Amino acid sequence: MRRTRSLLMAVGVADLLFLYAPIAVLIVFSFNASKLSARWQGFSLQWYAKLFSDEAILASTVNSLIVAAVSTIFATLLGVLTAWTLERRAFRGQAAFESLLLMPIVIPEIMMGVAMLLFFVMIGLPLSLFTMIIAHTIFNFPVVALIVRARLRKLDPTLEEAAHDLGATPWLAFRHITLPLLMPGVIGAVLMAFTLSLDDFIISFFLAGAGSTTLPVKVYGMLKTAVTPEVNALSAVLVVISMVLVALATWIQRR
Repeated sequence: MRRTRSLLMAVGVADLLFLYAPIAVLIVFSFNASKLSARWQGFSLQWYAKLFSDEAILASTVNSLIVAAVSTIFATLLGVLTAWTLERRAFRGQAAFESLLLMPIVIPEIMMGVAMLLFFVMIGLPLSLFTMIIAHTIFNFPVVALIVRARLRKLDPTLEEAAHDLGATPWLAFRHITLPLLMPGVIGAVLMAFTLSLDDFIISFFLAGAGSTTLPVKVYGMLKTAVTPEVNALSAVLVVISMVLVALATWIQRR
């Protein structure tokens, strides 16, 4: 039994090393003074200075933040209301609705990106930050709904019933009883949705119009020419931000 546990632990450590070693190498070489990414010539912060002075990268960063922030707000509103409705109200066709709710998570992103592109072209809506926000909201709000619903299942429904017995309307009971108890799950869902939107590439690649290029799409365009230390610096910043947000979301949900 001990040997089996030791073996499983060794396999787990090896998997973690295999997964995170390339990321660690990328971060280390983002401080490389050499223009050649695979050749170390000393420590330098010049690529970070160049990164934060690049107007094209800064513009794509602003686009990513706008899309992530606005889509997260809408996804949170839709996700919280959907989770509360599914958990507290029974209605005809609920099973079918729950299956449809999982579709944006289950289907491949490339299929969703192509479908959204064809839909916007068909209705004559030009590609812009607005269309990207719509798409990000669609694939984000089911994630929010699942996270909030899992938190909602742990709450005692008799608390809301007691509030109703004391004269509170459904809205007041939700605002003063349910929502405060849901806040850890809601905050975790917000951070997760923001991270997914900020890191998304495939859907953003299909829906990026003129002046609406996001940061992942910009990085992909930079990789087409050559992998410079500036790309390493940008990738390192994205990795650190994403890991911090995911870790924070996990910590909040556990608490």
